[in-house]
Amino acid sequence: MPPGTSKWNKIEHHLFSHISMNWAGQPLTSHDVAINLIAGTTTPTGLIVRAELDTSTYPRGVKVPDREMRELMKHHVSPHEFHGEWNYDVTASQLPN
Repeated sequence: MPPGTSKWNKIEHHLFSHISMNWAGQPLTSHDVAINLIAGTTTPTGLIVRAELDTSTYPRGVKVPDREMRELMKHHVSPHEFHGEWNYDVTASQLPN
C-alpha cells in the first residue's frame, strides 16, 4: 500500500488492533521489547503473530527504470489467490539478473 493508505488495509486493522491491545501500557524501551510484545500477540480465535527484527541495511534512492518495472509487473508479478488486491506472488526463478 502507498504511504498513508494503511488505514484502508483490512488486514492491518485486524492485526494491529490486537497488537495494540497486547502492548497497551508497556513502555517500548527497545527493539527487543517491541518485537517480543508483537510476537506474544494471540487471540482466542487462533491468531498467532510472528515477528523478528530485520537488521539488514538497504541502500536509499535506488531507482528502477519504468520500462524494467513494467516488464517485472507484466511477466513476474501476479495477484495472490488470497486478497490479490493486497497480496501478490513474484516468480523469482525467472527474474532477470
